[in-house]
Amino acid sequence: MNSLQTVRPPPGQSGPGSDFARLSKKIQAAGLMARRPGYYALRVTAVTVLYAAGWTALVLVGDSWWTLLVAAFLAVVFGQVALLAHDVAHRQVFRLRRASELAGRIAGNLGIGMGYGWWQDKHTRHHANPNHEDLDPDLDPDVLVWTQDQARTATGLPRLLGRSQAYLFFPLLTLEGFNLHVSGVRSLADRALKNRVWEGLLLLAHFSAYLGALFLVLPPGKAIAFLFVNQCLFGLYLGSIFAPNHKGMPVLRGTDRPDFLRRQVLTSRDVRGGRFTDIVLGGLNYQIEHHLFPSMPSPHLRRAQVIVRSHCRELGVSYLETSLVGSYRQTLASLHAAGAPIRRARTS
Repeated sequence: MNSLQTVRPPPGQSGPGSDFARLSKKIQAAGLMARRPGYYALRVTAVTVLYAAGWTALVLVGDSWWTLLVAAFLAVVFGQVALLAHDVAHRQVFRLRRASELAGRIAGNLGIGMGYGWWQDKHTRHHANPNHEDLDPDLDPDVLVWTQDQARTATGLPRLLGRSQAYLFFPLLTLEGFNLHVSGVRSLADRALKNRVWEGLLLLAHFSAYLGALFLVLPPGKAIAFLFVNQCLFGLYLGSIFAPNHKGMPVLRGTDRPDFLRRQVLTSRDVRGGRFTDIVLGGLNYQIEHHLFPSMPSPHLRRAQVIVRSHCRELGVSYLETSLVGSYRQTLASLHAAGAPIRRARTS
C-alpha cells in the first residue's frame, strides 16, 4: 500500500513551469511545509487526556443513565482521534514512515477500532483521483448513488434508498462508525494488507477493552445503550466532517484528467470559519489546500489558503469556499439530483 505522503502530481504536470510548481514554490518560500512538532505534541497530549478522562468518567458515573452523556463526549473524542490518525497517515506529524505507521495503528486500530491499513489504502486512492466516478473509492455506489449514471444502473440497496437518499443521508451517517469497524475487520482477510497480524491484534485489543469496560461497569441494558449512542454519534460526527469536502462538487469520468492543480481544486471546497471550526473539523475545512499539499501540517493550512486562493484567481481557476451549512445544502441537493432517475422510474 502506498503511503499518503507519496501522492504527487503525475509526470509532466509538475514541471518547473507548471501552474502547480509555481504555487508550490510560493508555499515553500512561506515556510508552510515545515513540521510543527510542538503543535502536534500539544494536540496529541490534549486528545490523550480527553480520551482517558472519558473512560474515567464512565467508571466514576457508573450505573446511571448519565453515562449516555459520557458516551456522547467520547464520540467527539473518538472523532478527534480519527483526525489525528489522518494527519499521521499524511506524514504531517512524523517524518519517518515507520513512526507514522506505528502511531497510526495505535490511534486507529487500538484507539477507536478503525482498520488503519485498510483506511490508508482507500484514502490514498481518493487523494490521487478525488471525485472521479471510476477511480475514487469514496464514490462507490455501495449504499448511495452519487451520480445519475450510477442511479440508472443501481440495484439492491442503492436503488432502494436512492429515491429518498438526500433525506436519509444524515441518519445513515449514524452507521458510519459501525461500518469502519466492519470494514477494518473484513480487510484482515486480504493477504495484501501489510502487518495484518498486528492490525488484527490491535483491533481485538480495542474491541475487548471497549466491550469489557462497558459490561463491567454497566448492566447489559445501559451498556448496549452506551454503545449505540457512542458509535452512532461518532459516525455522525465523522461523516459530518468529511461530507462537506467533495460531495456536490464536479464529478470526473472516464478519461477526464485535468492537470494536478485543477483536479484537486475543482473537485474540492473549503468551509469558512474561525479557530473553533478548525478544531472541530481538524483542518479539513481547508480541503483544497490539504489536497494540494497533503503533508502540510494542519495548523499551516489557514495561511496557505491565502496563497492558494490568490494563485487560483491569477489563473482564472474556480475556487469554492462556503459556509458549513451551505456545504451540507450543496451535498444534499447533489444527492437528490443523483437519485432522480430512480424516482422517475418508479413513477413511470
